[in-house]
Amino acid sequence: MSKSSKWRHLPTEAINPHTLSLDQASTESILDLMVEEDRRTVEAVAQEKDRIALAAKLITESFRKGGRLVFVGAGTSGRLGILEAAEMGPTFGTPAELVQAIMAGGRNAFFRSTEGIEDNFEEGSRAIGRLHLGSKDVLLGISASGMTQFVRGAIVRGRRIGLKVIFLTCWPESELQTFVDVIIAPAVGPEVIAGSTRLKAGSATKMVLNMLTTVAMVKTGKTYGNLMVDVQTGSEQRRDRAKNIITTVTGLDYQAAGQLLQRAKWNVKLAIVMAKTGDSPTKAQARLRRAKDSVRIAIGDDPPASAQGNGTQL
Repeated sequence: MSKSSKWRHLPTEAINPHTLSLDQASTESILDLMVEEDRRTVEAVAQEKDRIALAAKLITESFRKGGRLVFVGAGTSGRLGILEAAEMGPTFGTPAELVQAIMAGGRNAFFRSTEGIEDNFEEGSRAIGRLHLGSKDVLLGISASGMTQFVRGAIVRGRRIGLKVIFLTCWPESELQTFVDVIIAPAVGPEVIAGSTRLKAGSATKMVLNMLTTVAMVKTGKTYGNLMVDVQTGSEQRRDRAKNIITTVTGLDYQAAGQLLQRAKWNVKLAIVMAKTGDSPTKAQARLRRAKDSVRIAIGDDPPASAQGNGTQL
């Protein structure tokens, strides 16, 4: 039996001196406290910009080589990984296997906390083994405390099989910084409620994940300017978004944009290339393939100096 706490020294478990009287504060004062603490979160993430950039470059290179990105976490960290992976398909039209997420306890743990499994080092290792990953792939372990054994097991297995390994934590002093390729450790400080890492640590984690995936998707041609030209169009809202993208890029009116998209089978990139080059769908598709799916390269367009307001053509 341990004679002292393994977690008490961690910043995620520390007592926040600014919120000692939280239960006596007014609703407005609690909100003010939370806003002020979240400002510190943004600053902490900004301090990690260089490491975030390095990690984003690793992920981008992995995608260019045909590799995959796998998030692994437990509790809030695991849920944030699942959320990030789930958003890639609708936003960027990626296949489900490109960005994946593993959570301690599996699908059921996403909706209902499953205690104990996060302490299982061996299960984390086995979870990675089941994916049959290789040297082109990237593993991103997420653990606010830096101590989650499930995540550590996954990282050790990932390192053993030659994966690039990124570790995202809110414990800057984690000894894993000597074991992984990149560690991102925003020092968010004590939570408003001690130990509740769904708060500042969760916000910092979400911010970093957004940055990493957004940069990698932009750098692999998933946007044209700031437009999501690989958006899936399976819903009315997304079809409307696709039409608006076409009107913005080409100057066509809304109805003509819809007709063009129908000819392009609702492939926004293809529709843009068709409009800009006058190519048939078949020729436009071949042009996109030669350009490695980059709209800008396919149409020979220079980056815009600026894009201001709706309807600005890129």
